[in-house]
Amino acid sequence: MEHFRISRNDIYKALSKALEFGADYADIYFEHTTSNSIRLTDNSVDNAGSLTEFGAGVRAVAGDRTGYAYTENITPEELTAAAKAAARIAQSSRQYEPVNLHPLPLETNRYPVRKPWDEVDISRKRPYLERLNDKIFSLDNRVQKVMVSHNDSTSIILFANSLGDLYSDYIPSGALSAVCLMEHKGRREQGTTSRSFRLGATFLNDAMIEEMAQEAVSRTSLLFRAVRPHGGMMPVVMGAGGSGILLHEAIGHAFEADFNRKRTSIFSDKLGKVICNRKINVVDDGTIPFNRGSINFDDEGVPGQKTYIVKNGKLNSYLHDRISARHYGVMPTGNGRRESFRCAPLPRMRATYMEGGDCTREEIIASVRKGVYVDVFSNGQVQIGAGDFTFFVKSGYMIEDGRLTRPIKDINIIGNGPKALAGITMVGNDLEIDNGTWTCGKEGQNCPVTCGMPTVLVKQLTVGGE
Repeated sequence: MEHFRISRNDIYKALSKALEFGADYADIYFEHTTSNSIRLTDNSVDNAGSLTEFGAGVRAVAGDRTGYAYTENITPEELTAAAKAAARIAQSSRQYEPVNLHPLPLETNRYPVRKPWDEVDISRKRPYLERLNDKIFSLDNRVQKVMVSHNDSTSIILFANSLGDLYSDYIPSGALSAVCLMEHKGRREQGTTSRSFRLGATFLNDAMIEEMAQEAVSRTSLLFRAVRPHGGMMPVVMGAGGSGILLHEAIGHAFEADFNRKRTSIFSDKLGKVICNRKINVVDDGTIPFNRGSINFDDEGVPGQKTYIVKNGKLNSYLHDRISARHYGVMPTGNGRRESFRCAPLPRMRATYMEGGDCTREEIIASVRKGVYVDVFSNGQVQIGAGDFTFFVKSGYMIEDGRLTRPIKDINIIGNGPKALAGITMVGNDLEIDNGTWTCGKEGQNCPVTCGMPTVLVKQLTVGGE
């Protein structure tokens, strides 16, 4: 509270004002975020900057009505004015009073900071970017251009609600990405790599630089040997790690409770029913240490937790914020997230992945006579209601007679999320979380997330190729 120069009594008064016109629940979200970025192209800085976000958002809820207002000037008067504006939007005939505030206990800090970002200026970050640039150039003489970007942020959060919950959080984030452009015999190819964690300045280290450089070059050089295969319906093996983006996009959003509450999700009548192979467990997890999608508390004061969306093939739970949880008569799952104090929270994913099974990667590939193995995705399109998706696959391999053969590139994977989930027949024991710079968009809000998968076999999908 001292950081925002506001007292507990000021917060209590603002919550009281938010309940003044009959709201049955109110909360206040204070935020101070400092972000820094730097980008190098061929070792020259071509973009750098800093941004500060400071303000508070007040929400008032009366049944199904929600009022939201925010202020960028945190004073008792401005906070009360925002609370009054939110209250008028959500007014009803009842009258409630807030409960006295009590701090929520923090059982585990999932992202303790050893070295804060504000102790490291740009002159100490740039050498890491230069080393990544130089390493990529040194690994292959076909490299023509390299672009390296670094972003870091630190968020100080204070949250209070009319139930009496009060918590504060200190959230670090670091992200590093590289784009590698190669030319060979007049042909150009481009590959990318990225890493992001909830870490302070210890995020930048030489081991990660080496790993990312190798990955960027190997991904790009592979594309010179890659071909576009003939398309059609065929088995598809999803590689461990990055294939989790298909799980997130094509299936994960349909598990968010607001879509199911509105009955726009294909899973809206499937709760408690078997929807896929009994060996499959799908998790949305906010508890992985230092993970980009992890949280100590969500943006509604609910502790981070591990939620089984699918357990033993059965739809076990939707992803809830407080509003949807109240509608369904269940406890919130810690999925109430927002982009900033300017936004009301929504049910959002955190780290979404499928747990490992009992097959080896080699066994899964060997089971396929003719198909494709895909492991690097770029963009895609999903219809959340119907579950239909199209994803662009940057690279992978042909599978012929149970072996990976020719590299492939620039194909589309087309299918239906629920049907693809139901069509998974083998699950690998090699779960991998992809720690890239994944960001999820919903209703104009962006939130950091991660995803993961073991190697899996989908019995049949449409592959768009030659």
